[in-house]
Amino acid sequence: MQAYVEKAFLDNNIERISNKYGLQIVDMAPTSKYYFTYDKNGLSFIKDSQNPKEVLNVNFLKGKLGWRLKRTNHESNLKKALGKSKEPLYIFDATAGLLSDSMIFVSLGHKVFAVEQSRIIYLLVKDGIRRAEASIPFLNNLKLINANSINAYKEVDTSFDVIYLDPMYPMLKKNIKKSGEISAVGSILEIENLIDDQDFLIKSFMNESFKKLILKRPLKSKKIYSNINYQVKGSTTRFDIYI
Repeated sequence: MQAYVEKAFLDNNIERISNKYGLQIVDMAPTSKYYFTYDKNGLSFIKDSQNPKEVLNVNFLKGKLGWRLKRTNHESNLKKALGKSKEPLYIFDATAGLLSDSMIFVSLGHKVFAVEQSRIIYLLVKDGIRRAEASIPFLNNLKLINANSINAYKEVDTSFDVIYLDPMYPMLKKNIKKSGEISAVGSILEIENLIDDQDFLIKSFMNESFKKLILKRPLKSKKIYSNINYQVKGSTTRFDIYI
């Protein structure tokens, strides 16, 4: 895959990414259907060269996530789902995505082991972390890897307090334009031929041993398993908790 980098922005970071992950650095806008770009905003991804203004970039200091991180006291439902604990929790985030909830977890003082299956999303998030780590000290409590989450969970010799599952919500036609990031993530999964099999993912983790499993779902979605210990409900989202 190509990475479009103007000479003024060519640096050791993008060269390291290119060498490690096999990206071809070019200094002219690619004509391929999709590609990375690297500039003053760091690493970004363009899913359609015919519409280069639609860019996916991960920024933990600004935008929606930056706003959430500044008001974590408002994340009451997420806190209720985690429950009260005297010590920081060690959370396994099996569906890392753009780290929207994991960043809240670490901001609350917990430790997170996050797994993302998409190489493209992983690289975007990893670069977002690089740009933010000087301003967000609690990022030291976050570990992000690129892997299959169920395989990673089986291989990691660690006892986790919580497994957190946040599979992609089904996209309704009326919401597609409003949910640019979700749409972009869906397109990336298609580009990488990754199957978003939510039922298989949930079933796989339900069959593992765990202390607590939190499943985030749309408020009105059907219950997948009947043995829910308790629920935390918001206006559009609910958390099904299994112990």
